[in-house]
Amino acid sequence: MDNSLIIFGLLFLLSVLFSKISDKYGVPALLMFLAVGMLAGSDGVIGLEFNNAKIAENVGTIALIYILFAGGFNTNYKSIKPIFKSGIILATFGVVISAVITGVFAYYIMGFSILESLLFGAIISSTDAAAVFSIMRSTKLKNNLASLLEFESGSNDPMAIFLTITLLGLLTATTVIDPYTMSIKLLLEFILGGAMGYLFGIIIPSLINRVKLGSWGLYPVLLIALVAMLFGLSEKIGGNGYIAVYVAGIIANKKEFLYKKNLTGFFDGIAWMMQIFIFLTLGLLVFPSELPHVAMISILMALIVMFISRPISVFLCTIFSKYNFKEKCFISWVGLRGVVPIILATYPLSAELENGQLMFNIIFFMVLISVLTQGTTLNKSAKIFGVIEAEKSNTNMPSSPISYSDIKQYRIGESSKVIGKNLTEIGLPDDFLIVLAKRDGELIKVSGSFEFMQNDILLILCNSELRYQKIIRIYGL
Repeated sequence: MDNSLIIFGLLFLLSVLFSKISDKYGVPALLMFLAVGMLAGSDGVIGLEFNNAKIAENVGTIALIYILFAGGFNTNYKSIKPIFKSGIILATFGVVISAVITGVFAYYIMGFSILESLLFGAIISSTDAAAVFSIMRSTKLKNNLASLLEFESGSNDPMAIFLTITLLGLLTATTVIDPYTMSIKLLLEFILGGAMGYLFGIIIPSLINRVKLGSWGLYPVLLIALVAMLFGLSEKIGGNGYIAVYVAGIIANKKEFLYKKNLTGFFDGIAWMMQIFIFLTLGLLVFPSELPHVAMISILMALIVMFISRPISVFLCTIFSKYNFKEKCFISWVGLRGVVPIILATYPLSAELENGQLMFNIIFFMVLISVLTQGTTLNKSAKIFGVIEAEKSNTNMPSSPISYSDIKQYRIGESSKVIGKNLTEIGLPDDFLIVLAKRDGELIKVSGSFEFMQNDILLILCNSELRYQKIIRIYGL
């Protein structure tokens, strides 16, 4: 037991330390995590034996639930609003188009059956949010390109998962499935998953604001439990749990609630932990000695995805968008494959399909190629295609943006409707900022958990007297 814990801790420590290489040289962190797993595997230095695809699939499923929720939870709805239409088309139709084109090539090149070929295309069809976020965080792009790419990479996983599970179900079905019944089932999965996600997205902030737990440390536990329940309930009623958790994250982020900043940071850490855990597991599952046998076919299929499937899907999906030719080329190049394709590649492996191991090895190699080529050249390609936004000068900034008349003082009266409520529960607008409160002669910094009491004196920042009076009246201060 002691040795296992030492090895477990050492692998996580190496993964975290190796992520520094990602920050310094622009190599995606997932490549570092996979490398650590492969070095620890049966063909590596440590020689850990692991070949249970079912365990890897289950670990991957749990990891995906929280990675997708964290992706939605970290998505600012205001930033995606201008690009929502283009992003959702890329994340849905773009995935389908890419999967079909890749599947057609797989059918003729690899000799798979048509369903196996489409399954292969579906598995490799989604882009990796973690890789895109980590590589592009320091690059400011024109025309909301960064928001588009982040939203697309974060929201196209559910469609890829959806297609993979559906095609795998067709391949393993013992009876003939009626196309009409299947179409209705698929439509219901989207509708019910989206509806459950929207419902929980509204419930989560409201529940956090009202439950008033004794310790802030219990709030992350509460949210972890709610996300698990959401996924399970969505799957139970026939919805898509992955869509549900992603939508819930986005909707919840729109609202203000207690410890929002802390919880967002916590789930960012959870997402990183899940990525490291699944990458290590998948790294252990792969046998590096088998990869040279699929090297040529993997390189060929990777080139097809990078230069044919992805560009065609991007140009078709953005045909009526505001983006020009160079911007579309850049969007096409930012099609990194990452954790989701490798996780999905364990599905045919655990289902014991005849070509399951071959699919897993090829897709694993394709992800490595994508990360090494696209991942390390994103910043350079942004310069080549001229999509980096020039820094704006601040010479026209006003010398005094806040005037004395913007600052108001207000006392909470005995008839106030906000007594006993906290700041996030009220949901005040952004242009009405409560900076400080004075209670019994003591100054208090107002945060989301601040609870209003009678005779509190509030220091408020609001740049319009009419707006100030209107909010006081509406919110019953």
